[in-house]
Amino acid sequence: MILSVWRELIADLSPETDLPGPADEAAIAEVEKVLALPLPFELAALLREVNGVHNTYGDAVVWPAERLVEDNLAMRAEPDYLELYAPFDHLIFFGDSDMGPQFAYVHTDYGPGIIVWDHETDQRRLVSVSLRDYLFRCFTQGNGWFR
Repeated sequence: MILSVWRELIADLSPETDLPGPADEAAIAEVEKVLALPLPFELAALLREVNGVHNTYGDAVVWPAERLVEDNLAMRAEPDYLELYAPFDHLIFFGDSDMGPQFAYVHTDYGPGIIVWDHETDQRRLVSVSLRDYLFRCFTQGNGWFR
């Protein structure tokens, strides 16, 4: 029997959410290889169950594995970003809000945490210490929960 912890959690939080199938192991390995950072255990576990999650507003709460690679590489290589913002090399962006902010894992002294990044100010603020809490907030506290 395969446990579906993340699928069950998302279904409990948002029963109308249509979830895709899992990411394959090669795609997950590619994320770590290309970004030269280990995926936090909980993000890798979620991707093994569902390859991306959208909320009722259409926000990509968790990006599919392929987008993790594409968007993180693009952000790290964009010439304007290199000039305007602090480096992104230690971050793994994995989700966004239609209001502009993006969410990323960052390693802290206490383990991985989830930050919200504001592209207008380059402000990076810790908003959650776990993916479970992040998902709970995304699905239960409205679109601007991170403010």
